[in-house]
Amino acid sequence: MPNVNLERAAIADLLPTQVTIGMREVDIKRKRWREKNGEQAICFLNSHSVPVILGPGNRHYVLDRHHLIRALSDEGLTDLPIKVIADVSELSDKQFWIALENRGWTHPFDDEGQRYNYSDIPKSVSDLIDDPFRSLAGALKRGGGYLKDKSPFSEFHWADFLRTKIERKIVEMDFDHALSMAMNLAVSEDAMALPGWRGLHARTAISS
Repeated sequence: MPNVNLERAAIADLLPTQVTIGMREVDIKRKRWREKNGEQAICFLNSHSVPVILGPGNRHYVLDRHHLIRALSDEGLTDLPIKVIADVSELSDKQFWIALENRGWTHPFDDEGQRYNYSDIPKSVSDLIDDPFRSLAGALKRGGGYLKDKSPFSEFHWADFLRTKIERKIVEMDFDHALSMAMNLAVSEDAMALPGWRGLHARTAISS
C-alpha cells in the first residue's frame, strides 16, 4: 500500500548537489525498474524515498539517489516520494552551500575531478554529466572490490582514485578490462585510505 505520509515532489523541481553521475549505473537501475510489476514498483518507491534538504527559496536539494532519480525520470516518472532531512531554508545561498560542504552533503566536482562553483552545479538531474569512472566505481563495489560504506559520496572517492590510475579511454572502450584493473587496484595499499577498503587479506585472496 502507498505510504500516504510521504511527501511527493516533481522530479523537475529536485535540485542536485553533485555534478556528475555514471550513466552505466543509471542504465542498470532502469533495467531493474522495468522488471518490477505494479505492486513491486509502489513498494520500491515507498522504501526508496529521496532524502532532501529544504534550502533557500524552500526548494528541495537532493542529498542522495541522484542515479535512481535520473533512471526513473528516463523511464517516464514525473514525481517521487521525498523525505526532508533538514530545513535550512533561512540560510543565504552562500551559507547554504557552506553548510552542505561542512556536512559532506555536496560533491561539486566534474568528470575530470575539477571543482565547480556552487552556482554552476546543474539545476536538474537530466543535466548531470556522465563520469565513466563513477560507473567503474559502482561496478567495482558490486564486484566486491570494496565494501559498502555509509560515508557521503564514497563511490565518488573511489572514482577519483581510479581516475588517477586508469586511462579514461580504457574505461570507455574496454570497460571489462578497466574493471579487472580496478579490482587489483582496490586491494592495493594505495587504496587503503578509501572508504570500504577491504584490506590486505583481500589482496591475498585475489592473488591466490
